[in-house]
Amino acid sequence: MTTDLEQLGRAVKAAQYRQHRALETALLAIGTTVVQWDALRAIAGAPGASAHDLAQATFQTDQSFGTLANRLEAQGLIERQPGEGRRIAHRLTPAGVRMLAEGNAIAARIREALFAPLGETDRRALQKILTRLQAPA
Repeated sequence: MTTDLEQLGRAVKAAQYRQHRALETALLAIGTTVVQWDALRAIAGAPGASAHDLAQATFQTDQSFGTLANRLEAQGLIERQPGEGRRIAHRLTPAGVRMLAEGNAIAARIREALFAPLGETDRRALQKILTRLQAPA
């Protein structure tokens, strides 16, 4: 029997959607969104990174990330300073660090609930398979 790849793709997307919706609802309660929290994670993971690098890390276009960075800066969650050449360096403010920590705690609880039906062996296998799918063709 051949696996229905459309159903497989939809199952992956459905799991991602379920996580996204749960995160969005919970993060709104603390005053942020999934997109904003993801940007804070990317900036924390690469302080001083350019908007282009951060856009790639968050699966956005450069223009979308620029708009998002403007919002995060207006909220006092990040600061941008001139970097090397024409590059603008992004860093979290203390308020951004706090928001990220709150968001990370929420995300950890949501991921734990999402993956609760899978034992550790299944989790490792799923991670290995999904990582293999990310490799360049």
